[in-house]
Amino acid sequence: MDFSSKLLENAVNEMSQLPGIGKRTALRLILHLLKQPKHQALALSESIKELREEINFCANCHNISDVALCEICANPNRTNSTVCVVEDIRDVMAIENTSQYRGQYHVLGGKISPMDGIGPSELTIESLVTKVKQGEIQELIFALSSTLEGDTTNFYIYKKLEEFTITITTIARGISVGDELEYADEVTLGRSILHRIPFENSLKNN
Repeated sequence: MDFSSKLLENAVNEMSQLPGIGKRTALRLILHLLKQPKHQALALSESIKELREEINFCANCHNISDVALCEICANPNRTNSTVCVVEDIRDVMAIENTSQYRGQYHVLGGKISPMDGIGPSELTIESLVTKVKQGEIQELIFALSSTLEGDTTNFYIYKKLEEFTITITTIARGISVGDELEYADEVTLGRSILHRIPFENSLKNN
């Protein structure tokens, strides 16, 4: 792809590094920004700069937050005895949209995937184990996507927590095998949370 401007080429190259954005789509987006009033493009760049410089990760659940403790963890009306284990913030948002869950979360930051170079040490599994050791958690809900990587991660955490007397459940398989959690409709996801099953049962069904 030939560019008439090095500035344009650099912007397209940076934009095309985003997931699902190829060079042609990146060019279309950059040209669209150039057609907009200057203050709109600058507002976008400033919001991204501010995001990277000021964003926090919740000290308790690792959710993205503006402050040290996210709104969910700081809410006194949420139960601390139930923790839902999810991959990232998109899954927290998806579950919150169902209005069917009033517990806490633990954001792993991904799934175990040797092919992508992601092992247990790259995730927040150890801090989850530490929280369980503190004794306040009574139930752990696995709400990872029903993919091979998600199931592998569930099983790894399950084995790490075998010695503790807590209930470990997983969301019901209203979510199709291979589906990412964030794409599930709210009704199906909400029912999956409400009708969760013991994790041991999911192992027997595999």
